[in-house]
Amino acid sequence: MTKSHFYAYISKLRWLQRWGMKRNVISENVMEHSWEVATIAHVLALAKNRYFGGNVDVNAVVVAALYHDCSEVITGDMPSPIKYHSPEITKAYKAIEHQADHELLNLLPEDLKADFRPVLVEAEISAEYHSLIKSADTICAYLKCKAEVQAGNPEFRKAEEDVHKRLERDDCPEVKYFLETFAPSYGLTLDELLR
Repeated sequence: MTKSHFYAYISKLRWLQRWGMKRNVISENVMEHSWEVATIAHVLALAKNRYFGGNVDVNAVVVAALYHDCSEVITGDMPSPIKYHSPEITKAYKAIEHQADHELLNLLPEDLKADFRPVLVEAEISAEYHSLIKSADTICAYLKCKAEVQAGNPEFRKAEEDVHKRLERDDCPEVKYFLETFAPSYGLTLDELLR
């Protein structure tokens, strides 16, 4: 049996800190971020199916969300203001991410590559699933910004406003559902949650 470094390699995501160009009160690594995106993508997909006439494979969305930032183990976490600074930078960075996706895919045993391709290679993820994952990712960014501001960190105030505006423009009803149903509790303390 062939040995593979795939999981050992992506386990290094725990050492990759997010929000690198901002002073953080609450640290966040890519591995924990990926778990949060997956859990929120899960409920977005469920809500889409249950309340908004969707017919998505919830488990496929969750698995793709778990792997959505794996390429960052190669590329690092590029801050959004830089990643989207200009069309040229965005195009170049997307090409690097695409190459990183394929390099990770090539670490897998040959007979597993076809199974991983639709969840690991961003270009292979269906547009509908990608949209749900992107929405979950944006919700996570919003919740992170809110938590930082609530912790007294003004560094995230403008980012919170900007990400909130993006969420308001998101036309997916499941996003509004999450923001109304689940997001308000994020500002509560543990004691308040337990009451």
